[in-house]
This record gives sequence, structure tokens and C-alpha cells, in this order.
Amino acid sequence: MPKPQTKMEWALYTCDDLSGFIIACALVRPDKKLASLDLVALQKKWPYKSFAAGVKREHVELCEKKLGIPLANFMHIALNAMQNIHNDLGQ
Repeated sequence: MPKPQTKMEWALYTCDDLSGFIIACALVRPDKKLASLDLVALQKKWPYKSFAAGVKREHVELCEKKLGIPLANFMHIALNAMQNIHNDLGQ
């Protein structure tokens, strides 16, 4: 797989695994909805490598180096974007 070159390519690369992680976090909520998810919940689950084990956290964490966006901010941006299109995502 070619390495991302532009900031847009890096944004898509880092967000791919993050979106899967966000969905996994939503699915373990009692209501299984993105709407009830917040940044605190994401941050609590992030360190547990056994949770959403297929998520390549090192790819997501490249948001800091390649995009200049702190991980917490990147999570917040992605979560808000996904919550805004929750109907399209079936959530």
C-alpha cells in the first residue's frame, strides 16, 4: 500500500481506524447509539488494546505528527462528524 503523501491522504488514513473504534465504542453502549457517545468515553477505552483489538492505534496517533492535531481533538472532530451523519451510518 502506498504511503499517504498529502494532508488529506493522511487525514483519511488516520481516520479510517478511528471511525471503526468510534463505532465499536457506540456498539457497547446500552442504547448502541453514536448520540450517547462522548469524548470521555472514547478516551477511557483508548488505552485498552483488547477493546477493538483490530484498530491500529498507532495509525490514528499519527494525526499528531502528520496533521498537527492532538489525539483528543482529532477524536472529537471525528466523533462530531460521525454524529452529524448518524442516520446515514445506521446509528
